[in-house]
Amino acid sequence: MRQENSGEGAVYLGIDAGTQSLKVLAYDPAAREVVGQQSRSLALDSADDGSREQDAASWIRALQDCVLALPEAVRARVGGLAVSGQQHGLVALAADDSVLAPVKLWCDTSSTAQCDAITAAVGGESACIAAAGNPLRVGYTASKLPWTKQHRPQAYASLDGIALPHDYLNLWLTGARFMECGDASGTGWLDVRARQWSPQMLAATDPDRDLAGLLPPLVAPDTTFALLPAVAAALGLPAGIRVAVGGGDNMMAAIGTGAVREGRLSMSLGTSGTLFAWSARPKIDPQGRWAAFCASDGGWLPLICTMNCTVATNQVAALLGIQHDQTEALLQASLPGAAGLVLLPFFNGERSPDLPLAKGALHGMDLHNLSPANLYRAAMEGASYSLKLGYDALHEAGLQGARVVLTGGGANSAAWRQLIADLFQLPVEVPVQAEGAAFGAALQAAWACAGASMPLADLVDAHVVFDPALSAQPDPVRGASYARGYQRFVHYLQASLPLYSQRLP
Repeated sequence: MRQENSGEGAVYLGIDAGTQSLKVLAYDPAAREVVGQQSRSLALDSADDGSREQDAASWIRALQDCVLALPEAVRARVGGLAVSGQQHGLVALAADDSVLAPVKLWCDTSSTAQCDAITAAVGGESACIAAAGNPLRVGYTASKLPWTKQHRPQAYASLDGIALPHDYLNLWLTGARFMECGDASGTGWLDVRARQWSPQMLAATDPDRDLAGLLPPLVAPDTTFALLPAVAAALGLPAGIRVAVGGGDNMMAAIGTGAVREGRLSMSLGTSGTLFAWSARPKIDPQGRWAAFCASDGGWLPLICTMNCTVATNQVAALLGIQHDQTEALLQASLPGAAGLVLLPFFNGERSPDLPLAKGALHGMDLHNLSPANLYRAAMEGASYSLKLGYDALHEAGLQGARVVLTGGGANSAAWRQLIADLFQLPVEVPVQAEGAAFGAALQAAWACAGASMPLADLVDAHVVFDPALSAQPDPVRGASYARGYQRFVHYLQASLPLYSQRLP
């Protein structure tokens, strides 16, 4: 197959390996259009102890299926690619690069005890922040390692390398083990100020083993690697093309939504909810209310992540037997504030606020408000209020935003777009390219594989455009209703904190 990896007409692939699906987007920068998209669903194994796991081999199968399903004419024009991946997952590698155990994911809360033990070994949450810039959260990679040592000792004994989901796909594509600082921020081991592994955090995770020797080298954002010839042939791609470093899905979504300069807020309403903004300097909270992550372009990305966003609305829709195309009409039968009904949507536990043992709870029910419309609205509002908690903390620290750029499945809902505009009292914009992480990976590939000859932010500004038909403007009257609903949410949350401090029988 002929290689066309330079000049007009080159196409770049953005691969987004998420929790529920793997997506591939083919972007032609010269024509400024997406010329192909494919998606394959992924299975998730769940258990009552909080375990959430996937088979790494399923990512490879989905990637192959997606790329091969692109038109041959599109594949022939590919000039490079990059991978975006769900953060925090632990891929345990053997010496031959095979995977030793199922991958524990970002939403896995089974390692709560191990997370607490690491934090105590460092000297408490403040000591973790001093060592790495972040408190350790149960979703991060670090606590999954001692859990593996305890529950899968054979895998731990054979462990030769540690990878994140996007690193593992890069390993399959290139044959090289490497990691970039954006995704590495979510391990719990990276000192985000220095962009180096923290000796204190590594020693607290396992004092008897050289964990630094198991971690791959950290590489710069503009680094590229050769696609393995055998993989190129298997995917029907040109020989000799390059693979950019990619990054965590949040970091790639920042690129894909234009959050590459200060003052821009980006929010994703997906399985998890995220809110982040780019910063030229590390933005670390002594209270640990947000994740002080690195961006994948040399900057930083202070970030709020909730573990329950469309999870909440999907659960309620399934309970009520509501089809996806019925939800907008259903919401018209309720008003902002859901008539006092409040859902604490902690179906997966929660990271922001830090309540890994929390459960979902419905409050404020009376003889008049318990209707399908109010219940569905309460799920949507509860997921949004959780993000508002994090935004308030970032705002306290001086983070300002003139607008919210909205992506993820929830952004497809006109009602949810308007809810965010009213709740945050900020204009909402939605990018034309809805798959922010996949599009961001494609833009990073276009930038790095072409030689990084211009600032990445300039390239992003030239290609990220917004759909005016999907914008929403804040309404102060509805905003006041949501402000009252938000206060009820905070009230019920604070009252529930004693219940969430320990695992219930």
